[in-house]
Amino acid sequence: MAAGEEEDYMIQYIVIRGDLKWPTGALIAQGCHAATAVMHLFRDDAETRNYLTDLDRMHKCVLKAADEKVLHDLAEKLKLHSVEHKLWIEQPENIPTCLAVKPYKKKTVQQHFAHLKLYR
Repeated sequence: MAAGEEEDYMIQYIVIRGDLKWPTGALIAQGCHAATAVMHLFRDDAETRNYLTDLDRMHKCVLKAADEKVLHDLAEKLKLHSVEHKLWIEQPENIPTCLAVKPYKKKTVQQHFAHLKLYR
């Protein structure tokens, strides 16, 4: 990698609500649903195809949104800045649980997620 490239790798951000008192496995499944859906929606996108060319070197960052309002606000901010994403709404409960963005160069989108902490 050339200088600077290692800092601008392709990444997919996944943001899960932290206020849901669901089992860990159920929350992981929500993130998987959102990530799978956004990859399918943008399967023909050049950045998505590029991201999938080296499956052993994919980068994902899983972050926590404090509650539903934070998740909705983030979705609106991403929409406003034309950052392609999928807000996952679990059915039949109709509960927004998480969102995932399609893969982007980190420097392109990281500023939208800087206020969030890693999901732990």
